[in-house]
Amino acid sequence: MLTTNPFAENVLNIPSYALQGFLILMVIFTIGGVLLDMMHKKNVKFFFENAKKAKLSATKSVATGKKVSIIVKTLAHDVATSAEFCGVTRRITHLLGMYGTIFFWIASAVMIFNTASTSTFYPLLWHVGAIMTCVGGYWFWLFLRVDVLAEAHPWYRIIKADLFVLTLLACATFGLAWSYTQSLNLENRWDDKVFLILYIISNLALFG
Repeated sequence: MLTTNPFAENVLNIPSYALQGFLILMVIFTIGGVLLDMMHKKNVKFFFENAKKAKLSATKSVATGKKVSIIVKTLAHDVATSAEFCGVTRRITHLLGMYGTIFFWIASAVMIFNTASTSTFYPLLWHVGAIMTCVGGYWFWLFLRVDVLAEAHPWYRIIKADLFVLTLLACATFGLAWSYTQSLNLENRWDDKVFLILYIISNLALFG
């Protein structure tokens, strides 16, 4: 299971070109959604106006090399290690989810566009990424959600901001369930087919 590309011989016999088209469509939806959101909220306009004000009010000019150094240090410390989270447990769950998702998405793209490959690296990366995403996501959702701990809300309380995490968890969970049941060669049973359909639906919900 862990070293098998589940997209290569999927139980619904979806051809590789259809999977590739679906992936490209999801990328287009994602980019389009981001652009529409930026236009609606006018984030870019605010960013440039704010940058212009900061530049005009600056009392000291920073060299290009220094700017690059600051950016690199910020990416290496704050972004790569999630240093903005003070609690160790919170940071671990975020890192598991973040890197797990990155591995999961990269491996998905590679396997979908190269279904004929016999390499076991990307299938393993796909499964490990999905497992990391599930561990980090469920750990955060069930035990560390701020509003649950601080405001005594029930764990099943869902707000709009939770939808990304929930659909991402659904993708990883149904993906693992589909891969596992498909590896059992259930033939005419419904399990693997249902999990593949749920995996596709969860991706539509996440990226659409």
